[in-house]
Amino acid sequence: MGFKVIIGVIVAAAILIGGSMSVFTIAEYEQAIVVQFGDPRRVELEPGLEFKWPWQNVVYYEKRILQVDGQPEQVTASDQKRLVVDAFALYQIVDPLAFKNAAQSVENFEPLMQQAMTATLRENIGRVPLVDVVSGERQALMDQINTALSVATDRFGIVVVDVRIKRTDLPQENSEAIYRRMQTEREREASEIRAEGEEQSLRIRAEADRSRTVLISEAQRQSDILRGEGDGEAVRIFAEAFGQDIEFFTFYRTMQAYRGALNSEDTTLVMSPDGDFLRFLNSYEGLGIGAEADVSRSSGAD
Repeated sequence: MGFKVIIGVIVAAAILIGGSMSVFTIAEYEQAIVVQFGDPRRVELEPGLEFKWPWQNVVYYEKRILQVDGQPEQVTASDQKRLVVDAFALYQIVDPLAFKNAAQSVENFEPLMQQAMTATLRENIGRVPLVDVVSGERQALMDQINTALSVATDRFGIVVVDVRIKRTDLPQENSEAIYRRMQTEREREASEIRAEGEEQSLRIRAEADRSRTVLISEAQRQSDILRGEGDGEAVRIFAEAFGQDIEFFTFYRTMQAYRGALNSEDTTLVMSPDGDFLRFLNSYEGLGIGAEADVSRSSGAD
């Protein structure tokens, strides 16, 4: 009785294990290939519960879009200008059986995809000038690369969804040369601007100096004219005054001469008291009137 129970338990366990090994599920984002001793037996594309023989295995592949990042590669455009291109590709497995036969797994496929992408980029970028690669109007080039990469990877059972360039840079040595050239060009432009500014400064200064000279000359001319007119008017007034009263004019001018000559406290004059300059100091009537008084006094004394 105990032996039969053991046999029954073993059989039940075998059935249970065999049943569990005969059932598998496929998620919505998966597709599968049933393999028997390494030989594909059938492809399951729809999600759900599926059955197989216990000795068969299941290989799963993604239905979702996958991405392969390329390595930065140096390529040469048609105008012989070099640049470093870093791109990536999006693909989807649509034929898992062809994918398994060609690449076995995604890990094995990615290096092959990178090589194909590098070759496609080199070939297509080599046909166009550098400006078509770095400008915003490069959609036509990317469409060509997408088509070429689809043809190159068709045997893998995939569809290339898109190919994009993440970054385009100049090689290090080219970048340094361009930066030096840009620096030299900017320094040249700065020197030209400084030279133009200096030229304008000199021209403005020269114009200002010329205007200053003209204004000063004109003012000096007007001053000389006014001074001459004033001197002429003064001479005329003096002449009229002299003509009206010669003795008063002589007295007034002599008083002005006294004021000018004797104004300073440290002025010292050495002259004869009988001189003509001091005649109004000797007599309020002048030298001639004082002499007549002296003669009258002499006659009376006699």
